[in-house]
Amino acid sequence: MGHHAERVTERTNRAVKGTTPASLAEFLRVRAATEALAAPLSAEDQTLQAAPECSPTKWHRAHTTWFFETFLLAPRGIAPLHPEWATLFNSYYVAVGPRGARTKRGMLSRPSSAEIGEYRRAVDGRVVRLLESAGDDELSEIEGVIALGLAHEEQHQELLLTDIRWALHDNPLLPAYRQLGAPPHDARASKLSFQMLEGGLREIGLSEGTEFRFDNEEPRHSVFVEPFALGRRLVTVGEWKAFADAGGYDDALLWLSDGFDWARANDVHAPMYATRDGGALVSFGLGGARELHDDEPLANVSFYEADAIARFMDARLPTEAEWEVAALTTNADPRAGNFVGDDLLSPRSAGGEGVTQLYGDAWEWTSSAYAPYPGFRTRAGAVGEYNGKFMVNQLVLRGGSCLTPRGHVRASYRNFWHPHTRFQTTGVRLARAGDR
Repeated sequence: MGHHAERVTERTNRAVKGTTPASLAEFLRVRAATEALAAPLSAEDQTLQAAPECSPTKWHRAHTTWFFETFLLAPRGIAPLHPEWATLFNSYYVAVGPRGARTKRGMLSRPSSAEIGEYRRAVDGRVVRLLESAGDDELSEIEGVIALGLAHEEQHQELLLTDIRWALHDNPLLPAYRQLGAPPHDARASKLSFQMLEGGLREIGLSEGTEFRFDNEEPRHSVFVEPFALGRRLVTVGEWKAFADAGGYDDALLWLSDGFDWARANDVHAPMYATRDGGALVSFGLGGARELHDDEPLANVSFYEADAIARFMDARLPTEAEWEVAALTTNADPRAGNFVGDDLLSPRSAGGEGVTQLYGDAWEWTSSAYAPYPGFRTRAGAVGEYNGKFMVNQLVLRGGSCLTPRGHVRASYRNFWHPHTRFQTTGVRLARAGDR
């Protein structure tokens, strides 16, 4: 995940205490979750690569295995099972060795999906034996790598689903990943309101501690936030229709110049995967094509579209600092949203009081450039390539989506994608100045 299963924090806390059975159970659970997501797909499905920014399902399965083999097992003298595969399944770790072209991952008919399954099982067995035999001191040394590897695999679980959705959408038959019902919708989402939040000097990010975090969430630092108002829910399909019906895609005054040029060049007039059919918006999802309810959250829009929609609605996108302050101020529960484990695999409408949908449903574009926090330092070694070198030309998203594993995100979690990205489950949260 520009990248981006449950209980990351609990997993790390258990590993810190050196409780091997719990660490082992968590490792096996996350690894099994990846295989469960791949299970509905045929061997042919698992080879598909719809676009250069996507990867085949079997590549995700192999790459996450290569990660444990390379960063956990190899430093302990355990030789790789297939040294020649390293070039195939290394993603962007230049310090580790050569890599195959990302654009040609869909050409890898071999190794087969079955062989990759055998590879996963063999590496899992080696990790299990390591965890079962390690003493407390060694467990203390490797727990950080285990936690990172599992969080990394959870990111690829979401990518596995977003990537296969694009591939299946490109099939004229529009086959479903698997049969899914429409998500429940709630008429209480009919009117958008805003909640006022106080400004001032606030702290965001995380500092060193036992809680797992990616390096881009560090260090904790002070930011000054003006008073602001945040939309109580995500922008809906019905609100997008009002934007589109008013000629929003053709009104240059609503758009950033770069975004308007992008929309014109790519003939963008609807979210990715969606088409207008009279008054209906029909979208292709993992359960196939269906008409979206007006009160469902809008998804699969670019930053450019999100920014234009916000302007049309007399609002703006929040900064990432505002988003994090809101999540902390409202005591939003990072585990309480609509995540992949709920098995809807689609955003659902919001009801209830207060600020809702901060976690799950759809990743929320912010207006903040993806940049290092003050005092950020790249971690030593090849693992330091994980996030830092991507801190340019991308925007931050917050909150997770309906395809994110529960427990993976938190208030400080920073996802990031290029502004034209739409194949991820990306939605819109509005903000306004506090004096309105």
